[in-house]
Order: sequence, then C-alpha cells, then structure tokens
Amino acid sequence: MEFGIGMFGDLTFDKKKGEFQSPQERLNEMIAQVKLAEEVELDAFVLGEHHRPDYAVSSPEIVLAALATVTRKIKLASGVTVLSSADPVKVFQDFTTVDLLSNGRAEIVAGRGSFTESFPLFGYNLEDYNELFEEKLNLLLQLNNEEVVNWEGKFRASIKNQIIYPRPEQKLPVWIAVGGTPESVFRAAKLGLPIIFAIIGGMPKQFQPLVNFYKEQYKAHGHDMNKMQIAVHSHSFITNTQAELTEKYYPYYAAQMDRIGSQRGWPKYSQMQFLGGVSPEGALFMGEPNAVADKLLQTIELFGLTRFAAHIDVGGPKHVDMMKAIELFGTKVVPQVKKALQ
Repeated sequence: MEFGIGMFGDLTFDKKKGEFQSPQERLNEMIAQVKLAEEVELDAFVLGEHHRPDYAVSSPEIVLAALATVTRKIKLASGVTVLSSADPVKVFQDFTTVDLLSNGRAEIVAGRGSFTESFPLFGYNLEDYNELFEEKLNLLLQLNNEEVVNWEGKFRASIKNQIIYPRPEQKLPVWIAVGGTPESVFRAAKLGLPIIFAIIGGMPKQFQPLVNFYKEQYKAHGHDMNKMQIAVHSHSFITNTQAELTEKYYPYYAAQMDRIGSQRGWPKYSQMQFLGGVSPEGALFMGEPNAVADKLLQTIELFGLTRFAAHIDVGGPKHVDMMKAIELFGTKVVPQVKKALQ
C-alpha cells in the first residue's frame, strides 16, 4: 500500500488585492511541499495539467523534472497528462527524461481530463474527445513497449521505423485515470493497466461496482491478479481539529468550487455540502487525523487499494497550512493506517 499527495498547482487568491498569487511563488512553494512529503516518507507525488488562470502548472513534466533534482525516493507522476490533446511521442520523451533524472521514479497517469481548455489551445476538436484518447493511448503504449515504432492513425502523422530517444532504463509505468465511466474502466482492465479512480463527490462506496467491474475484467482478460494496482485520488486536507478545517480551509475550497461551478452551471457551494463530504460516508478526506485515518482505512479495505493520493491544494490554501497538512498526513494519518493494515 502506497500513500501520496496530489496537486493541481492552485493559486492562492488574495481577497484584499483581488488577484491570484504569482505562478512563480506557487511553484517554489510546491518544491518545498514535495520535499516535505518525502521527508515524512510519503511514497508518491501526483501533479495535474491545466491551462487556466487559477492554476500554476501547464507542463507537469517540467515541474516533475525540477523535483527530480531535489528529491531522492518519492515517485513523480502526472495526474493527469491530458493525453487527448498531447503528442504521445513528446509525452514519452518528456517522461523518459524525468525518469532518467530521477533514477527510475517517473510515472505517467493518462486521462481525458475534466477541463477542455487544452483542446482549442493545441488545435483539437472536442467532438473527437474519445477517439483522440483511444488512439493516442495506443501509440503511447507502443512507444513504451517497442523500441522500433511503426504506427498509423487518424489524428497524427504516421511513424515509420523510428526509435524514440532517449530510451528509459526500464518501461515507464502508465496508469489510467478515470472519473467513473464504465468504458474507461473497461479499457484499463482490458489493457492490464493500473487504474486511478478520481473520487471527489458523493460517497466512495458508490464506486464499488466500478472497482469490482475492473477486477472482473482484468481477470477475464488474462492478466496476473498479483500485479493489479488500484488507486484512489480524492480531495483531502488535514488539520489539527475539525473546527480548524471549517474555519481555515473551507473558504478556499468553497471559492474554488464556485469558480468552477460558475462556468458549469453548478449551484453555489454550501457549507452543508462541505460537511456532508467531510462526514464518514462522504468523499472528502478532510479534518483531524483520526477521522481521516478511519475513512481512509475503510476505503482501502472496501476497494482493495494499492495506493491513495491525497489531493491537498484545492482552492490554493496558504503555504503554511499546506505544509502542516502534509506533515499531519505523513506523521499522523499514514502511520495509523499502516498499523491498522498490519
């Protein structure tokens, strides 16, 4: 069982100034935060890709490469690489470079993404959303599995007798991130790829049928069950007390939900929704360490997880509070869960 943290690079919004912090400041904070995550012996760091004014990270590979030079053990993964609007050859080269810099710690988490800004930015039609992902995933896997590549597709120029340089020392781990569609779950199981479920709303137990479906299809397609990997990536934040969570973190979280919701037609995010998510049955792994550890343990046992990634920067909380949340997760929550699992 592995434990990690995830981030999108949310920028802190200063209400007094009426503006977001600079991306430069946020990126430097992130380096300190990931170094701390390694110090408290977390296993993985997962970094998302966005092309919006409220996020600092559009190129996870570059940030992960920087982190590779200041860390020694923690795994460095995207979360997600929006493969539908990316060039798989460049993705493979970039993550190979991260892998070489980090001595074998790079991982690709491929997904279709929940935001659409990258499609017009890189010249893709959103109507081809599914086909693009299917084709580009197949190419990425071929690049990873074969040294000499011959490939033809619909959306990209053909590749004939090409070797992609540099080569990684070993095959890159490629995960599939899913939001809850059976088609995505089936694809991952059929290919025998590890899967990450993004659970950010409702109740985790609602995902149990999908997890069971993945396990059934993974086995049905002849893959080694001993190699099966299942992860969950959920919004998380650890504080000393539940009251501190509501007072210090809720305003940041609600503000981000409302920023996104205003573009998607969601109703205004309420404190009642937040408290429902924080409750034992909810999807938010937030609050004081004992409560988070109990929920995490239940989720691990429910799904048979091999990894959990705590997404801790939603809304751009202050750096000092992020550092405390990472410290509490690594020194209070994770040890308690590990002890219970043993």
